[in-house]
Amino acid sequence: MRDIVTLACTQCKRRNYTATRNKKKTQEKLELRKYCPFCRTHTLHKETK
Repeated sequence: MRDIVTLACTQCKRRNYTATRNKKKTQEKLELRKYCPFCRTHTLHKETK
């Protein structure tokens, strides 16, 4: 039921993290504030394919 999704930084567009989400309960894309080691700051990470 839970699918693995990849999170990409919105500033440098690099894929840094993976997370799981239930696609039946949450239809919108996942957005989290995570630390980006390339930007060296906390940025918004959005779900990608």
